[in-house]
Amino acid sequence: MKNSIQFLSPRIVGERFDGHSIPLEMLKDLAVLEEMIIEVAKWCYLQDNPQRTRTPRGFTDGISLNLTAIGDGSVVPRICLNIAATELSTPANQIYLERARRNIVDAIDAAEHDQPIVRHLPEPLLGFFDRIGRGLRDGEAIEFNYPNTDKPARLNKITRRKLLLASSQVQEVTEEVSLRGTIPEANQAKMTFELQVINGPRVVAPIAPHYHSTVLKAFNGYCHGARILLLGVGRYNRFDRLQSIETIEHLSLLDSNDIAARLDELRALKNGWLDGKGFAPASEGLDWLANRFESLYPDDLPLPYLYPTAEGGIQAEWSLHGHEITLEISLDTHRGEWNALNMETEEAMEQILDLDEREGWDWLATQIQPLSGASRNER
Repeated sequence: MKNSIQFLSPRIVGERFDGHSIPLEMLKDLAVLEEMIIEVAKWCYLQDNPQRTRTPRGFTDGISLNLTAIGDGSVVPRICLNIAATELSTPANQIYLERARRNIVDAIDAAEHDQPIVRHLPEPLLGFFDRIGRGLRDGEAIEFNYPNTDKPARLNKITRRKLLLASSQVQEVTEEVSLRGTIPEANQAKMTFELQVINGPRVVAPIAPHYHSTVLKAFNGYCHGARILLLGVGRYNRFDRLQSIETIEHLSLLDSNDIAARLDELRALKNGWLDGKGFAPASEGLDWLANRFESLYPDDLPLPYLYPTAEGGIQAEWSLHGHEITLEISLDTHRGEWNALNMETEEAMEQILDLDEREGWDWLATQIQPLSGASRNER
């Protein structure tokens, strides 16, 4: 027989979780949380019993944390503590597990409010946070709440890093990464390759068997500018510099005019890039434009080539079926000046587009689509 006790109800917040669902990758965090709670409970016991070098035999037998439901509102997994009713499972187990829960939440709260973290957890156990919250993105958090308290302790990208670096034993931090770059070197004997990140470092990554052919294509196409998109887990040092790629979850060749990759290249520009003149495009403006193209520009249409403008904007250019098209984009006003010239008839069209709105991108697509179809048919 097992006693089931409501134990923890973390609230996962962020745009990805608005649909009242948990991405499967986040379930890994909950599994590590069970392991951490048990180890912290052991530590709590030894703190109370300094004469012992380990916990009693059977201290964790019959103990498990189980996801029993998803609560209303944002995603709130309901986690119950199950303790088998045996001679080896004493009420003390539950006491120390509850203390462990409290210490973990207190440590997260301390990180959020820049208070001493090791007052609640020892340095070796802080390493568990390398596997908890790794999949969180900007604007996302796991909120841990005490019973009868409306001020949650928030685990996000910032507090997770503080928790890890509070331990002198942690020299590197892993993070999920999305990187674009080239492959200048590959070592098939060691099954590794070097990724030159656009405007970033050069790091070593493993060659997974199912991505072997993609790596070779990118390596062989290096001299012709072949670029890849890598999704996986990166390892960073204490100064937030990428050191290596630990695992690869996705690897693919990019279109020669890939928007995000080209915008990453333009991030390297500095003021005065044009013979001492010219403003560099603002990073937040490039982020906005990359998001707009990703979410509102149809996948089946040809990608433009992007150029920086002297005013700090971006100019997109298409050459389609005898038409030369430019779209000069202001990263400040988020408006675009459309100009299309029919090279045969010399007929020109101009239009101002609001690129913050879907209607502007829909109009653009209606102009590009018939010309791109004609170009494909000609080929």
